[in-house]
Amino acid sequence: MGGPVRSGRPGAGAGGAVRRGVPAGLLVPALVGVAFLLLPLVGVLARTDWPSLLHHLTAPQVTQALRLSLVVSGWALLLSLLMGVPLAWLLARVPFPGKALVRSLVLLPMVLPPTVGGVALLLAFGRRGVLGPWLESTFGLTLPFHTAGAVVAAAFVAMPFLVISLEGALAGLRPSLEETAASLGAGPLRVFATVTLPLLAPALAAGAALTWARALGEFGATITFAGNLPGATQTLPLQVYLLLQDSPEAATSVSLLLLVIAMAVLVALRGRWTGGAVREARATPLEGAAAPDGPAGFADPGAPEEGVTLEKPPIRPGVDAEADADAGPGATAAPAPAAGESDLRAELTGYTHFPLTAPAGTTIAVVGPNGAGKTTLLRALLGLTPRAHAEVLLGGRDVTRLPTHRREVAWVPQDGALFPHLSALANTAYGLRARGVPRAEARRQAREWLVRLGVGELAGRRPAQLSGGQAQRVALARALAARPRLLLLDEPLAALDQTTRARVRHTLRRHLAGFGGVCLIVTHDPVEAVSLADRVLVLEDGAAVQDAPPAEVTRHPRSPWVARMLGGNAWEGTAGPGGTVELAGGGLLTTAPGEGTLPRPGAPVLAVIAPEAVSLHLARPEGSPRNVWAGTVRELTAVGSRLRVLVTSPEVPALVAEITPAAAADLGLADGRRVWTAVKATEVTVVGL
Repeated sequence: MGGPVRSGRPGAGAGGAVRRGVPAGLLVPALVGVAFLLLPLVGVLARTDWPSLLHHLTAPQVTQALRLSLVVSGWALLLSLLMGVPLAWLLARVPFPGKALVRSLVLLPMVLPPTVGGVALLLAFGRRGVLGPWLESTFGLTLPFHTAGAVVAAAFVAMPFLVISLEGALAGLRPSLEETAASLGAGPLRVFATVTLPLLAPALAAGAALTWARALGEFGATITFAGNLPGATQTLPLQVYLLLQDSPEAATSVSLLLLVIAMAVLVALRGRWTGGAVREARATPLEGAAAPDGPAGFADPGAPEEGVTLEKPPIRPGVDAEADADAGPGATAAPAPAAGESDLRAELTGYTHFPLTAPAGTTIAVVGPNGAGKTTLLRALLGLTPRAHAEVLLGGRDVTRLPTHRREVAWVPQDGALFPHLSALANTAYGLRARGVPRAEARRQAREWLVRLGVGELAGRRPAQLSGGQAQRVALARALAARPRLLLLDEPLAALDQTTRARVRHTLRRHLAGFGGVCLIVTHDPVEAVSLADRVLVLEDGAAVQDAPPAEVTRHPRSPWVARMLGGNAWEGTAGPGGTVELAGGGLLTTAPGEGTLPRPGAPVLAVIAPEAVSLHLARPEGSPRNVWAGTVRELTAVGSRLRVLVTSPEVPALVAEITPAAAADLGLADGRRVWTAVKATEVTVVGL
């Protein structure tokens, strides 16, 4: 007890951290600063005539000034809200020339001396000002020496507090929330009213409270512009100024009242409102979530997956008994866009540059390395990115110049983008309500979709109360319930664990089989690409490298990244004479091509070798293998019931072999072990690039 805090214990306690971490050279000036701010307040408390406090505060001139201050500050707050909220949105969301100048104008009243602000208002709105004569002749409105003038002065100096609070909160909101709302059919005003404004409520309350408090205490601009007329412009701060000359004790009492009001506002704001909007709009927690991106997030290629084959299984809606069981009791097939009315034809330019066509009912898996342009493709189809432009026809209807909410395109972004202020049921019904479906019917359909995706019991929960997998299923239900012509899914199952992913994938496959529109699914999971899609679109550097059925892409990948994603070894090179491939990293590979299958000599090619086709030996093998290299074991990784062995060699690029644990034990494999690798020529697949 009372002993020193050990320096070897990081985070041993707040007090210990302060004692160890704050240099005296900073602590002393900080304490002096606190005293500098505190002493004037102590002076007010010490000099207050407490026995006469109530008498001073109930004096007729004080109560009159207080009523006027409340009226003026209330109208100033309303005026600030009417102008400040749109202005904050403009500064936070709309790029335009001169934005820095506009922001400086917003901040100017905060740094401008109040009397100078009053002079500026007088020169603008006074009887001889720029607009004053016009206001008087047109509307009969005279602002100086009038209560309206006091309102204008208070709003002028107080509105920046509201704008700054809201602009910061808007900058902290995830744009995907508003973009997703637009993709579900909500127009700009509906998005602002139902998504943006509710999420801004904490920041709006904080900014409004600060604005009101600042307007209540305004003095300099008011007395300069509106004068000091009892009952008209003489607010409480002006009353304090007059009382200082005749009754300093009464002035102190009234000052104490204003001090208490200001402190009450600040105490009410402390930790309750500030920053709340940003915290509320963060992504939902991902308890038990699988890795969302990159090779570590791939499904186990060697693990058995229910219903996964090289070709997409032909599933008829309503016939798949297991999918029906997943859907739960009472779930019925939802209406889908009519076939033929949702054919997709798109011409993409910019970062992504290729044509894209698909008949209604087609599901396309979009794969490629990070930065290939997969998400950019989806956002271009939505009209949400300047990086790429898409000329889009849906069912023969040109939607290129239509805003996002009128394109009949639903989108599930990577983070799901559930609206944090709405329940799972209200989230799912959002697109239906935006498209004019009555509330009761929208909620009924939304509940059916939640049941269908296995989260019906979570209908009343908000996103913060859902795990990552649950939230992603709600996001899928919301998109499917909206009945779009074009459905865009950006890694929709990435946050699910393997068991849940298999179940949701099975359910999603059933609904996509009966979906009358076109669906694009961005994924890094080869199982998703194979089991969900009719076609696989491979992107690299914004260009389409391959667009073919899953089986074709699996057998003949035209991208090294896709070949590795599917678990194969992919070596780039050029075709040589006699069925050889000269590897880009050095070395020669012998193949056994069929008649006319190997590109002409010198043509770029991709050689693909399945890991199970690579054999390992402790001595140089004799016999049939045409490709034999010495190498060193660098890594062993368990994949299901087998082991993957990474072997490096000075002769050829790194090679991955897949063997059984028993074979690895027989060979005594370990990191650094010298081995020989062998690949038969007939096991090499060569694809022209």
